[in-house]
This record gives sequence, C-alpha cells and structure tokens, in this order.
Amino acid sequence: MFDTSHILAKSERGDNPSVPLEVHLQQVANAAAALALKFRMDAQIARMGGWLHDTGKVHPEFQKRIRSTGPVMGQPFRHELASLFFLPLFSQEHWPALCQMVVAHHKSVKNDKGEKGLLDLENEYGNGFIRFHLGNWAEWQQPALEILARLSGAVQPPAPINTTTAQEALEWCITYCQGLGKEWSRWRGLLMAADHLVSALGELPEYQLQGFFAAPGLSFFDRTHPLFPLSAYTADAPQPHTLVVAPTGAGKTDYLMRRCQGRVFYVLPFQASINAMYQRMREAIPDADIRVLHAASRLVAKDETEADLQPFTGAALKVLTPHQLANVLFAGPGYEMLVQDLEGADVILDEVHTYSGITQSLVLELVKLLAGPHLNCRVHVGTATMPSALYDQLLQSLGGTEKTLEVALTKEELDTYIRHTVHKLPDDESADCVILQALEANEKVLVVCNTVKRAQERYRSLMEMWPQPQRCLLLHSRFRRKDRKAQEGRLMEEFEKQPGPCLVVATQVVEVSLDISFDRMVTDAAPLDALVQRFGRVNRRRTTDNLNTLKPVHILAPAEKTLPYDSQQVKQSYELLADGQHFRPADLQQKMDTVYPSLQPLVISGQVMWDKQGLLLSALQHVGKPVLMELLDIDSAACILDTNVEDYQSGNWETRMELEIPVNGRTMWPHRGKYYQLEEGNRPFVVTCPPDYDLLGLTFTEPDLFM
Repeated sequence: MFDTSHILAKSERGDNPSVPLEVHLQQVANAAAALALKFRMDAQIARMGGWLHDTGKVHPEFQKRIRSTGPVMGQPFRHELASLFFLPLFSQEHWPALCQMVVAHHKSVKNDKGEKGLLDLENEYGNGFIRFHLGNWAEWQQPALEILARLSGAVQPPAPINTTTAQEALEWCITYCQGLGKEWSRWRGLLMAADHLVSALGELPEYQLQGFFAAPGLSFFDRTHPLFPLSAYTADAPQPHTLVVAPTGAGKTDYLMRRCQGRVFYVLPFQASINAMYQRMREAIPDADIRVLHAASRLVAKDETEADLQPFTGAALKVLTPHQLANVLFAGPGYEMLVQDLEGADVILDEVHTYSGITQSLVLELVKLLAGPHLNCRVHVGTATMPSALYDQLLQSLGGTEKTLEVALTKEELDTYIRHTVHKLPDDESADCVILQALEANEKVLVVCNTVKRAQERYRSLMEMWPQPQRCLLLHSRFRRKDRKAQEGRLMEEFEKQPGPCLVVATQVVEVSLDISFDRMVTDAAPLDALVQRFGRVNRRRTTDNLNTLKPVHILAPAEKTLPYDSQQVKQSYELLADGQHFRPADLQQKMDTVYPSLQPLVISGQVMWDKQGLLLSALQHVGKPVLMELLDIDSAACILDTNVEDYQSGNWETRMELEIPVNGRTMWPHRGKYYQLEEGNRPFVVTCPPDYDLLGLTFTEPDLFM
C-alpha cells in the first residue's frame, strides 16, 4: 500500500490551502453525478469521469511542477492527458463519454491558445509526447490505482495496466478526437461545470446541489393594479416568445416575469440597473437561488457563500448583461457550460433600445441563437421605446408573429402617461436660474450630463451656488466601485425617501432601471430614446392622485460637439420636441422612426460560431480568444488610485474589484504613456488620487471624450 496523502491536486497558494488529490477527485465526482441528474445524463458515467479527470496529477512531473516556484522548462505536461492512460479500467462502451469529460476540460483539443491541446501536442511532438507523459509508468500508476480503487469502493486495487495498453488508450483518444463532427459536447460541459464548482467552493452540501436548476416560484408577479395597465393583460398565450413596448411604470417587469415558465436569465445593460433588479428580485422571491453576474457582482451578494456561487451554473434566476452571454455565441472557453445552463430557460432582454454598435449587433445575434432550435429558450423582449426598424428585426429573429406574442398599450392607455412638459433652454446660465429656483421651491432636481467631465464641471459649479453637501450628490461611473455602490444606496435611501430639496448631477448611469422619482430635470441634449429614459426619472410614481400631474423636463440646446452621441441624431431629436408642450408617449413612435429610419447593425456573423444547422466548430474545441470579444474589451479598462496600490496587490478578487474604477478603454489612450499598469488582477492603470476625489471622483486633465 502506498501513502497517497502527499499527492496534491493543488498546492498551497497565498490564502488558498493545498488540496489532496483524492479529496478533489471525490468532490468533483459527487458534483458531476448530481449535475448529471439535472441534465438527464447518466450519473454513474459522470461520477467515473470525476474520478478519472485529474488522476494524471499523480504523475511525479505534475507534483514537481505544482511545488516549483520557478519557471517550468521543457516539453508541456498535461495532467488530463496522463489521466487517459487509465481508460482501460473502464468498459469500452463508456470511453467516448469519459474521453470527452477528461481530454479537454482545460484545453481545446486543437488550436488551443497555448498549443497544448491533445491534437496540438500530437502534431508537434508525435508519439514523443505520449512517451513523455507515460514517464516511469510502472512506478507512478500504482498509487493512482489505489486512489481509484478507494474512490470506487473496491477492496483491492485493479491489476496494473501494461505500458502498451496504456499507450493504446491515448492513441485511441487521438483517433476519436480527430473524427469528431461539428457539435458541442454535453459531457465536456458537465465535467467543466462540476470541476469549476469544486475548485472554487470545495465540497458542496447535497441539499445545495439538489437545489441547482430549480425554477423559481413566480406567483408574486400575478398581481393586478389599475395604475399598471400590463397587469391586466393576459400572459397566457401559446407563443413562446414575447415583444413588449410600454412606457416606464406600465408594469413591464411583472409582465415579463409572468411570461416565464422555467428558470430565468434577466439581461440588463448597466451595472446600476443590474444591482437594482437583483435587489428587487431578492425581495420578490426571497427563497429562490438568485444570482447576479457583472464586473462587480460579488459586491451586492447577501453573504460569502452566495457571493462565491455567482458565476456558476444552475441558478433559478440570474441577472446579467449580454456580454456574459457572448461566450456562447463565439464558442469561447467553457461555452458548453453556458449552453447547458441556458437550454430551455426563459431569457428576458430588458431595455434593448439602449444598445448600439457592436453590442446591438451582439444582442440581435443572441436573440436568433436563444430563440432558435439549438438552445430552445423562451425569449422575452421589453423596452420603453424602440425604432420600428429594430422592432421588425427582433420580431424576425424571434420567428415572426406565429412564435411571438406582441404587446403594446392602446392610445388611450398611453395618454394616461402624459407626465411631462418639455422646455428648451439656450445655455447653462439659464439652466442655473431654473435649478436654483426649483431648489428654493423645495423640489428634487436631477441634472443629466452626457460625459463624466461635464458632470464634474456642472456639479462643482452648482455646489458653489447651492452649497448643501448633505443634499447634493454626483453620480457617474468614474468612482471606485465600492464608492459608486455607496452613492447608489444614498440616492435610493436618502434623496429618494427623505423629504426636502435635493440636487443630483449624473451621467447616463441614471437612465435605466433605477427606481427614483424627481420633481424636475435639466438634461443635455441627447438622442430621443436616451431623453425618454431620462424623462422616466421625473414624476415616475403613479398614484390615483397624480395621474394628471405634469412635471417639467428642461433640455439644453445641442452643443457643437455631442459626444458620445451622433450629432445629427441629437439635433434632430431636439427639433422634434416642441418647446412648452406636453410630451405625449402616443406620438413617440413616429418621432423615433424619424430619428432612426433604418437599422444598420455591424455585421458580426463571421465571428458567430452557430448557423441554422448548428455549431460550426468540432466537438471538444473552442475559440481561444474570439476576435469580437477582443473588440469589446477595447471599450473597457480599469484604474486604481495610487493610494490603493498596496491593498490591490495584496487583496483578494473581491477587494480588487471594490478598488477598481471602470473607464472606457478609448478614454485611456491619451494617458497610456503617463500611467503604468499593475500586473495583478485586471492590470489596472495606476492614477494619482486627485485632491478632490471624494467630491468629483477620478478626473483627467486631458480632453474627456466618453462617459
């Protein structure tokens, strides 16, 4: 008998303790078997895959490398390939499933980014890589056999496998992988999901695993109210998909949830709207497994266990952005897990009008894939406003009127949403007079700017005129995430609920899903759809007493430069809104179609790895770094303050996310030679903490072009 307690799956790294291999294999086997039952797959085969997947880590070469602190030299060693030498212990009828689970749970078998996949190594080294992975086979297979015996409950280890038989097993895998067709592997997705769960969380309680993939109870949303017209609309219709256009406050969220029949993915565009929706869903269905997924998702989780679960498969309801779903479109690393997670689920795409450029094209392609036969999701699209060209494209992608329930309010119902009078202002000086008079009249005033820099300048100027720091707030994206979250909380709790005047200056971050209601707004000129969303933050609360109450929204004349928006769309939108007149939602569609007469999405079909027939990639392969994902990454970067460098470098994942300041990648281009980047985490730029950071957030001295 061999002492195998020293054989590790993972060595100690920082705060993470070492993990004995036998413990890891058992935990993954248990998780894989539990998930297999949810996927209606063979749980015993899944369990065997869990035992086998990392058995190659017994190899002395692997044990030496995980204990080494220096660079690794020589031929690549892949423990999952060494695991395949033990296939002869299992019935040959299970070899295809076991091979799929083991051979590529870390690497694409071909065209791997590091050229370390099975077929990459075979092409580079021929049979030499097999001999290298065999090593001293007679010596290291015995402790592996004993571990496998204990895991399977056998009294004695199986007889040793001779070298020829072991080599033939790996050669069989090479031939098998070379012959695979264009399809995605359920077994690979299953094992990866189990391995990721265990690697992050260790042993999961049985009750928790059993709760995975449970549909949430949605009876809370079966409520009616005369002030919310959609609450009276039936959600029981034969069409699987939904397309809803209705103003803010019409009950869209409840209606979309009533259309759902299973697990729910709720897709929203911005961090603030996602956080708000997550909190809303937790209050509505507190017993459901609800998770949130975005760059700072852990910051709003209820407790440590829930925080750790956020990225993984099987939630009853997950709130996320379309970028988190993009990986399935482009068959990026681990896409099979996401396919399994999405299959047959209800997907709500809310506020779709906010997307533009690459992201709009991404959403349109997502709708086609989600609603198609390969994922078989029920897709529910909701928006307050949408150009007819975009509506028609979405309707087509959903399968037309036969498969899509179209919902819109009547003109009479829309007329009950006349809540604003539009006033045009020539400049900031005239706006200042309006703002100060409103504050003196005890009003809550919202000022919306198109860029962070302008918001910072307006806030500083207005604070000099109305120095009430306890009743003033600046909200934009260029604060540390923990500060941004605190500001959102203050906005909702102090400014929204407490009586008295207040002044909030913000960028577009207030446009979507923040449930706040101001008495008056002054906004920069913007495209019509953005303006409508901003209007929705004023006179938002509908009661029987205020249905005929009108509140003012003031629009500044378009500046010469209207970044980040198209100047023609901004000017046309401004001209279409009559000064001193009521804003009528019933007239909005015609105006929207004037501003957006056609839809011109970017063509990204060449990057999408699916067509009508199915996947365009062979099984057990993925695209290492999809080109379009790289383009999306260009739009994102992170900064940290120089005062936070030490905390960032020594902190865990959550601490680092709290300290990061998201910035548009293009905004950083003028500064790349000025600021250095850390190697840790998201490689943030280190910027000098401005003396007025607490007041204004991160400021740059150079021209600022983006939000």
